[in-house]
Amino acid sequence: ALLTGSGPPPLTGYSRIVLAVASLYYMPLHPRTCSLLYSVSCLLDALDGYAARYLDQSTRFGAVLDMVTDRCTTACLLVFLASAFPRWSIVFQGLIALDMASHYMHMYATLAMGGSDESHKNVDKSRSFILNLYYTNRTVLFLCCALNEVFFIALYLLSFSSPLLSPGLLEQVPEIKQANPYSAAALELARANKMDSTVPWVIAIVSFPVMMLKQIINVVQLVKASRWLAEGDLEARRERRKNLKKGL
Repeated sequence: ALLTGSGPPPLTGYSRIVLAVASLYYMPLHPRTCSLLYSVSCLLDALDGYAARYLDQSTRFGAVLDMVTDRCTTACLLVFLASAFPRWSIVFQGLIALDMASHYMHMYATLAMGGSDESHKNVDKSRSFILNLYYTNRTVLFLCCALNEVFFIALYLLSFSSPLLSPGLLEQVPEIKQANPYSAAALELARANKMDSTVPWVIAIVSFPVMMLKQIINVVQLVKASRWLAEGDLEARRERRKNLKKGL
């Protein structure tokens, strides 16, 4: 991200956060506004990284800010989807857990085993070919991240339009007054049939394979980072035993 000690502030990174928060405000009842703000926030991620590399102003703070913003925005969207599609809530909860755990474990393993100056994107092919391709090929990285978010945005739009996923949308009961206008039932009724489902379905079907690939990469990342840390623990234990023997 764009940040150096004497350079300009990371306005792109901060703008992403402002747009993401604004999208969350509109998320319950305004699908078009929310989708636009959320999409622009995600696109600024790619612009931010490109600008940082072009101006040679990449920093560790910027890299962490980008990752934290990505994880938080995706998690917030998945939380909404879990409430919009309660029968699938365990799937969305699992996706949040996998996303958070794999990136935290990968970042921690990189710092603990590779040193504080090592970037989490520097993955050697000997460790993992798929992670090396994912982190070093900018096209692959962009497409995986972008289409992963696009799939979840499509599901979000379908929560306003598709009775196949939300049978409750078929049940129009306008005469029932909810005591709490922000209750789950009231919000579902307010979302009912706000938009046509054709385009969101097409987007969801097209982006689904890439979303699944992204989850596979998350699993690989989690497993590889765990093994790397475990190997480091074993090596440290061997060193301690050697030192104890030398001391004797």
